[in-house]
Amino acid sequence: MKRKDAAFYILPESVRKVIRKYHIDLETLQEIRIRTGKPVFLKCNGREQQISHIVSKEELQETLEYISNFSLYAYETETRQGFLTMEGGHRVGISGKVVTEEGKVKSFQYISSINIRICHEIKGCADRVLPLLIENNRIMPTLILSPPGQGKTTLLRDLIRQISDGSRYLSGQTVCVVDERSEIGGCYQGIPQNDIGKRTDILDNCPKVEGMLMMIRSMSPQVLAVDEIGTRQDVDAISCAMRCGVTIFATAHADSLEEIKAKAGLSELYHDKCFKRYILLKRDGKAGVIHKVYDEWGQERCI
Repeated sequence: MKRKDAAFYILPESVRKVIRKYHIDLETLQEIRIRTGKPVFLKCNGREQQISHIVSKEELQETLEYISNFSLYAYETETRQGFLTMEGGHRVGISGKVVTEEGKVKSFQYISSINIRICHEIKGCADRVLPLLIENNRIMPTLILSPPGQGKTTLLRDLIRQISDGSRYLSGQTVCVVDERSEIGGCYQGIPQNDIGKRTDILDNCPKVEGMLMMIRSMSPQVLAVDEIGTRQDVDAISCAMRCGVTIFATAHADSLEEIKAKAGLSELYHDKCFKRYILLKRDGKAGVIHKVYDEWGQERCI
């Protein structure tokens, strides 16, 4: 069974049977959303499609059992963050009634919604941009920008793979990944389901700030990769890593370089010229389409 098909087959047969009538191309499937008492919604190629099947409480529970191998308790640490990762690297977001302890989420008492995000590994999607990130035989610190769902993580993943394995542009580098949301490596039981390169070490489901410092202390990375930076703590940790001589690859939510210049924290990284390259992805319904590449001075570089 293909990895993408596996996410479809965790659904109950009653739900799969209805979806099949719509002749959905699983290769284009990005999300499956099921909510108790509501229709099924699919996202394919950036477009939403409603499926005329009302999900029962039993069907949602059956899906959860398949995802967790009939032991949701074993995934309690992950579910506290509102998601878990299934075999194949697919990420499953959950929502419902939570149980808190001292102001922090302890567990979920009831789960009423599931969002299955299909992991799309696109090898080679970084081919076009990689040469622009190298200068004097060195890989440049790079920040990938786009609105949500436009392929930042997909592009970052392929850059990690190519930098780790090496290419005709650059010899292989030791890469460390701090994968706070289990989306870069898509680890299942600690093992990356995505190809992130032969010289790559990963901390899965680990907070970015703590993980970056751990990797610097213990794994001697040449390149350190993280997803979705933005907090004051993220900025401080990245600044610390750069002072240690580590090259940072990261992503952030933004529609433009101007938005980064205006955001607290990230604006400091820009004005201090910490990142030498900025990749802006295009919002056009297809993920991972490179729109522009800028250098640290904000000058556009030809793609």
